[in-house]
Amino acid sequence: MNVVVSAASVPRRSVARLAAFAGCLVLALAAMISVPPAKAQSQSSVVLNLRGDETPETIRKMVDALSAPGRQVEIRVGGVATPAPAAAAAPKPDAPKPSMADEDGIQVQINALIDQFVEGLDQGGTAIPSIVQLPADWEQAWQRNLNGRSGLSAGWRTLGILCLALAIAFAFRLAGERWFARRRQPRGPEFTPRLIASGWGLLQDVLTILVALIAVRVARNAWLPENDLAMFALTTGANGAAIGALYIATGRFLLAPGAPERRIMPLPRAERHYRALAIYAVATPLAVISILLAHRVGSGPLPATGLIVLSSTALTLFKLWFFNDVRRDLAALIFAGSAHPGAMRRLIAGGSAWFYMGVMVILWMVTCAAAMMRNGGRWAEAAALTEVAIVVIPILVVGVASLLNCHASRREAIEGATPLTLAGGAALRAAAVGVIWAAGFFVLSRIWAGLLLGVTSSQFAMVMRQTAGVAVFAFAGWVALVFLHAFFDGYTPKRATIGPADEDAAHEASVPTRLATVLPVLRGVVLGAVLGLTILIVLSRLGVDIGPLLAGFGILGLALSFGSQALVRDIVSGLFFMIEDAFRVGEYVDTGRLKGTVEKISLRSMQLRHQSGQIHTVPFGQVQSLTNASRDWATVKFNVRLDHSADIEQARKAIKKTGIALMEDPEFGPHFIAPLKMQGVADITDQAIVVRLKFTGKPNQASMLQRESLKRVYRAFNEARVPFASNAVTVRGGEGGTQNQAAAAISAVPPPTPLAPAAG
Repeated sequence: MNVVVSAASVPRRSVARLAAFAGCLVLALAAMISVPPAKAQSQSSVVLNLRGDETPETIRKMVDALSAPGRQVEIRVGGVATPAPAAAAAPKPDAPKPSMADEDGIQVQINALIDQFVEGLDQGGTAIPSIVQLPADWEQAWQRNLNGRSGLSAGWRTLGILCLALAIAFAFRLAGERWFARRRQPRGPEFTPRLIASGWGLLQDVLTILVALIAVRVARNAWLPENDLAMFALTTGANGAAIGALYIATGRFLLAPGAPERRIMPLPRAERHYRALAIYAVATPLAVISILLAHRVGSGPLPATGLIVLSSTALTLFKLWFFNDVRRDLAALIFAGSAHPGAMRRLIAGGSAWFYMGVMVILWMVTCAAAMMRNGGRWAEAAALTEVAIVVIPILVVGVASLLNCHASRREAIEGATPLTLAGGAALRAAAVGVIWAAGFFVLSRIWAGLLLGVTSSQFAMVMRQTAGVAVFAFAGWVALVFLHAFFDGYTPKRATIGPADEDAAHEASVPTRLATVLPVLRGVVLGAVLGLTILIVLSRLGVDIGPLLAGFGILGLALSFGSQALVRDIVSGLFFMIEDAFRVGEYVDTGRLKGTVEKISLRSMQLRHQSGQIHTVPFGQVQSLTNASRDWATVKFNVRLDHSADIEQARKAIKKTGIALMEDPEFGPHFIAPLKMQGVADITDQAIVVRLKFTGKPNQASMLQRESLKRVYRAFNEARVPFASNAVTVRGGEGGTQNQAAAAISAVPPPTPLAPAAG
């Protein structure tokens, strides 16, 4: 089976299509002016030669792939022309619509696209030498201008209009510079003030460009009234210059060269990337203007075709260099604000630049292939819009997310941050970002569905209605997961201490509430339930029967419950511990065999941190009894040994005075519940009188308060001359004692203790 394509008039049409593509690319980037693709000047036909033994399905697929809007397909069997089958004709309203999932048709379309790319690139390469004809063609076309036949020539009039427009724009900018300069200064380092300041700068740039365009339009109507080459060149050049200026204004808005305090895209090496952006903003309009003028003045389509291939290839190489140069800075921008980025963020940061480079190469191939297509203008327009979308959509996502983050931070600073407000802000950001991504996906799908699959607007609307239900449920489930994730994170205890804590330093109570202890335990269960429910609903909307899945999960759960009785016992025991509020994260507990501070609670176990640093994992089912030493209050009792000659009443007064001073101390007073006092004489031994002291304080501060109390009691007893007990042994001998007995008495004196000074 042979396919013969007649394309006698393709070169001239390819010039129009590719010129329109280049215009659409730049104009879409500016987001203000668009150059519509040129329409077809004539129709081409496709001749399909058949052997006669092909199946009807094969013939239908080939005709569907070759028949484009406006293209006629002629079928010849054995050299005899045959009318095209009904599949190639436009379907009637009640006719069955072609399937969108026809993979063979897509493969045929891709293969045809690759063949057309090779042909377009080959034809463009052969047309490049003909660019040297353009100066002579320009000179001949310029001589035919209708404007300037009398008075000033068309060239001087064009130059005068440009100079006048520049002078008016400069005067307008100079007149409003002081007013805009005050508003370009951000009122804070947050994102919103920087966005407002950069917005004023963008408004000034856009107004200046509009003033220049209006001046060009008014002066052109007055001095170049005839529709000739001079008028066309002035209009094309002014529009191209405006587009390049808008591109530069967008770079100034995002990167703020020379003013980092109002930069809303904190890209590393922003000045370097802005200069590259400015070069591209100047080169692209020049290329488009040259292509359009070459198409207007050229004696044939070859010079314009050569310019299209040459300029598109050069611009694509420049874009590849730019994305390769910016890839590390782009990764740093993605990592900004995340101390520990996840695997997905690292993957996006590492592959974003390569993704852009790959897309640019594919779009360049589509541009070259468009030169050989009957509807090449649509393909060129789709490529231009795609290039704009993949750049603009991420910028919009980052901008909206940053704006909502700034608003949430300001609200939290005023009203205070609660887990509910944090979760609401996270859900709002997720919803806004999701809507932007969904809108971008819808636009790109609408653009390429008609080209790759031949889907009409009514068919696309029908498919969108069918997938809308699935998308809505999936989107709602995703937002719910983000909300719950942030809500549970808000209640998760923050334990930033790494390594042993400073026991001497006073610290605030860090024991969370009962709700904050229970919610992290339920986090995995709730998130898993929401995720599973969302998956089941989406599968149901897709037409999958979820009844067997539910039955299978039920049987699996029953089998696990019988086979893992110890696990069930641990989970049930932990549930009752949570209901009874037996302990919380941050409290010190004793399970009988192990003791320590509770650091983590899961469904089946808890982790205890011992004072020396070990972590004990204790299943709930193995905890027979539990002692909590960190709940409500703690009474600490300790003894002090006094000498037999000490005045007990004087000691009591000194201890009472010390307790009052501790209660009034701003550092230690808030941690006392009952002041330090002497409980009485606990014991009398041969060497000392044992006095018992006690106080009541907060449980997590008991050790620190006891150490401070001992230090101050020691100082108070020394000031009140209350002697501590001594372990010294006094040996009394007769007058005839020998030197050896005295030496033995001295050697029997033990070293002093920390609370008892050595005997004199």
